[in-house]
Amino acid sequence: MDRTALQLRTIAFNAKRCRLRHPGRKLDMCAAEATASLLQVEETFSACLARIDALILKPLLQAEPCDQKGKENFKLFLLLNDLFQALWNLTEENYRILKQKCSTSESFCIQDIYTVWKGDLFLSLHIRYFVTFANYVVVHGFEHATKSKSEAWKDHKAVLKQFLTDFTSETSMSLALYTVLQKPIRDHIDQYILLLTKLNEVLKEGSEKNVVTSAIKEYVKLQSFISQVLDEACFTKSLWKSLGYKFTDMLCVPERRLLEDSKNLPISASMNRSDRILLFDDVLVLIQGNSFQSFDLKLVWVDENCREKSAPGMYGLRIITPEETFFLFAKDPQMKAVWQWKLNQAVRQALNGKRDFPLWGKTGEGTEPPSCRFFTYVFRLEGKFKSASYEGEWHWGKPHGKGTLKWRDGRNHVGDFKEGLEHGFGICLVPRQSEDRYDCYKCHWYEGKMRGYGICEYGNDMVYKGYFKDNVRQGFGILEKFSAEHPFKYTGQWENDKKNGYGVWEDKDRGERYIGTWLDDHKHGQGIVVTQSGVCYQRTFHADKMVGSGILLLEDDSVYEGNFTEDLTFVGKGKLSFANGFILEGTFTNKSGQGLQMHGTLNTSNEQLDDRITKAQLGLEEFPVEKRWKGIYDQFLEFIHSGCKEETEESFTGFHIQTSKELRKSQEYLFCQRGTEDVSWKIEDILEDLVQHQGLESLQTYLEKALKSSLHPLGKLLKALAIAFQATYSGIGANRHLLTMAQEEVKYYAKKIWEFYQGLLHLALEQKGQLPAKCMDGDTSDQKACNVVLPLILPCFYPELFMLYMLYHEREDDLYCQGIMDLSLFPDIKLLEFLDVQKHLWPLKDLTLTTNQRQSLIKDKCFLSATECLQKLITTVDPREKLVILQKTYEEIESTVSRVVDKDYKLPMDDLLPLLMYVVSRAKIQHLGAEIHLIRDLMEPTNRGGLYDFLLTALESCYEHIRRIRLHQRENCHVTHSS
Repeated sequence: MDRTALQLRTIAFNAKRCRLRHPGRKLDMCAAEATASLLQVEETFSACLARIDALILKPLLQAEPCDQKGKENFKLFLLLNDLFQALWNLTEENYRILKQKCSTSESFCIQDIYTVWKGDLFLSLHIRYFVTFANYVVVHGFEHATKSKSEAWKDHKAVLKQFLTDFTSETSMSLALYTVLQKPIRDHIDQYILLLTKLNEVLKEGSEKNVVTSAIKEYVKLQSFISQVLDEACFTKSLWKSLGYKFTDMLCVPERRLLEDSKNLPISASMNRSDRILLFDDVLVLIQGNSFQSFDLKLVWVDENCREKSAPGMYGLRIITPEETFFLFAKDPQMKAVWQWKLNQAVRQALNGKRDFPLWGKTGEGTEPPSCRFFTYVFRLEGKFKSASYEGEWHWGKPHGKGTLKWRDGRNHVGDFKEGLEHGFGICLVPRQSEDRYDCYKCHWYEGKMRGYGICEYGNDMVYKGYFKDNVRQGFGILEKFSAEHPFKYTGQWENDKKNGYGVWEDKDRGERYIGTWLDDHKHGQGIVVTQSGVCYQRTFHADKMVGSGILLLEDDSVYEGNFTEDLTFVGKGKLSFANGFILEGTFTNKSGQGLQMHGTLNTSNEQLDDRITKAQLGLEEFPVEKRWKGIYDQFLEFIHSGCKEETEESFTGFHIQTSKELRKSQEYLFCQRGTEDVSWKIEDILEDLVQHQGLESLQTYLEKALKSSLHPLGKLLKALAIAFQATYSGIGANRHLLTMAQEEVKYYAKKIWEFYQGLLHLALEQKGQLPAKCMDGDTSDQKACNVVLPLILPCFYPELFMLYMLYHEREDDLYCQGIMDLSLFPDIKLLEFLDVQKHLWPLKDLTLTTNQRQSLIKDKCFLSATECLQKLITTVDPREKLVILQKTYEEIESTVSRVVDKDYKLPMDDLLPLLMYVVSRAKIQHLGAEIHLIRDLMEPTNRGGLYDFLLTALESCYEHIRRIRLHQRENCHVTHSS
């Protein structure tokens, strides 16, 4: 008896003795018996593996083949040998550890049974071994190995046959090799299960028993898995034998397994497109004659609801792939169900990247593959995506979700897809044929075409920001060229990829801005041209050429009415009105070398030019305000009519949500800037808030936040209108002849924003099943817009608008400033006296004298509080706030007078005007005329005829009086003062 056997008997004897002496230590005893049995099993198994290694594997490793097929199989055999060695090493290592434990300890527990606590490692190694073994079987590895012509193999054949005869009765050498490399290992697993089952029978209920039970289940699954793997391998091997070399060479790979064959389980394809259908674990193959089609299972969808009419008695399945859809028909529902189940399980396992464990066990039952997947595919058939590679999300055979398309010619598209087409936001790169540059489209797509708001960065240094439809520019948009050569900017309407309708063109080289109508990329119709030098003219254009007569407004206030050339030379009949009132009327000619000549009459009877001519306002009749910027309004209106859906908001109103950081890394926004905002402006929240803020005070607060937000639709509409306004009236466009155009545009903006607010509110109430509340205060929509919206939006347009007011009233303000400068020379008392302020109203108490200071020389001390109050007029842009400041100034004057006369004093008009004129002269507001007219033009209609209107009229009177004071009167006063 050898030493190991003696140790095993000793362990068993000690276990029995332990059971008799210590009944409470039954667990130790059971573990000890199991350990003893395991040691004996492992010793026998290890010896068996050693014999297999010495008599089979080593000789086969020495017999390396020379042919290509043999070399490929030999690589597979090397991998099989590595896994065999790993299995043997694991057995030896655990045997040594357990043997050492037995020799040093009499106490045993479940943890000593390594087949339990190392179960995952054992299972993993066995699975890898048998999968590799099956791969070797599939490619006829054993058949090729036994046909080896190696001398080492020939010399070893006799010994090998003797070993195999002792091990198996198989006479075929290849079959014997197949048996000896898998049967001992499978028998060993059976012994594991038997040993663990005996141990489990004597254990009490508890955690140890649960652990052992779980381990037994896993080893039973391993048994089933091995049987299924080997069956599939033999099934697949038989298929390769039955098929011709053409199919085998193209389809046979070691890892591929045949799961079902239409010869075994009959099913046919539609349109007689196949003689035989083969379902593998990775592809579905349709064989027709000498050709075949294969479909990657990761991109196969199985629909049991066959929509095609089938022959009577036939039951169909619809098979969907990225480029083809076909039908499989079975003769009975049971056969259809089996194919459907096998197809779904094969697809699901292919998507998981691994087979079930066991292959067709309970884990595979009742689960269907997901309809949404992520995969890469190259389109082959004719169509829009031919030769393109798509990587991304799929749904029922079509790109659906996020994905990337790449064509061989360099085009690529990254973005959202829906039912096989670009749909949603996407970035598309298109190479330019003539140069090494790209056009980059960052746009919204609808059913495969650009539609909605987008940005295109062209390879020729031009950028378009605006709307698209059916892949062309359509609606409002801005096209700008930034390069040093011929830079320009167009802001306006597009139709069918061309400039059409109302738009503004700025030629930065010429220093000109064209405001007017376009047709097919040409200036066509009425137009206004404003130049950097201040010259402005209005003409009719035809295909970029000026036709007919027009009006030319020169910088020196001269006005020419008639025909003139592009370089502004007078030609033909015309009338030139000079700033001094002279009028030259007749026929103008410009002959080479002779300069400008004129035949006509000169009228010198007028003293000065009529303001109606020098301040003529252009574009009012030619460009009705409601027809300007329709492209902006139409998009927002369509958004409301579509129900304000979250997914379409960016398409209609511009980008604002960074849904994918990588997708929009280089994103530029037109109507908003990205940034953190405390308020949530999701559409559902917006509609909910609208219902909650219908009261006037609450509404004003809400609209103020909404209009300042770059995320709210109303805020983005305001931003778009501000961009259009600046494109027209800023910089070169700052011309006094455009004031009325700009003023009525701002008022119309307020009206449209109010209309869009009403549209959003009606939609919100409609979704809640409520009716809009009736207007109780009797205000019209225009009044509401003026009262509520205009003060909120005015800051966005104020810089450009006020500049136009300053230019328009420049001459009057210059005269006013001269008057102010003259009046500022007066000390307070002399100025009060000059303005005919009654002496009992003079606030002499406010004149604090220092040493050697005369009362008559003090300046800027009287009515100081009223002066400081009026100076605040320029600190706000809101006409309402300006009127409030004017009222407070009036109250400060009245308060000062009341203090002087020691009683409440209501100023009559005769006293108010001189006092107000004094305060105005001391406040020294530079552009008071522009301020007064802006307030008058933009004040709320409800203030007309009231106190505010009265005070504004008084301020106007003071302004006019100061402006018209005769210079000689001032000079006389100065002389008197100096004497």
